[in-house]
Amino acid sequence: MKRFLYVIFIVLFIVALDQITKYLITIYVKSFESIKLFTFLHIVSVKNTGGAFGILKEMGNSLFIMVSLVAIMFIMWLLIHSKESYFGLSFILGGAIGNLIDRLLYGWVVDFIDFSIGRFHWPAFNVADSAITIGVIMVLLSLKLHKK
Repeated sequence: MKRFLYVIFIVLFIVALDQITKYLITIYVKSFESIKLFTFLHIVSVKNTGGAFGILKEMGNSLFIMVSLVAIMFIMWLLIHSKESYFGLSFILGGAIGNLIDRLLYGWVVDFIDFSIGRFHWPAFNVADSAITIGVIMVLLSLKLHKK
């Protein structure tokens, strides 16, 4: 029961943080405007109609909604049947739900974190994407630690 409450809290926190930041970006930052925070970090407003990094835009929003729903169901199944990795899985679930909300409401995902170092430039991303990435790293580390 305690684990279930942790999962709910983490998921709700990530979804709320994700949606609040995206709302603020859509209200206060014009499309493709760039606000410099540091030399390596800008705030932008990008409507991502594709998948990760804007790939597969031509596939349409319906495909991404279906993939998101299947991924969410799979993660929930893992949360129910797995004793390990629930912390990381909670991050992934929160991020997946955050991006799904955007796709259902707008037909795209709001991206706004623009990161670059020198010539290396990462495509714009958001809180949900960050949560998914952090969650995947936590799950992989957990699996590696439990193998030993």
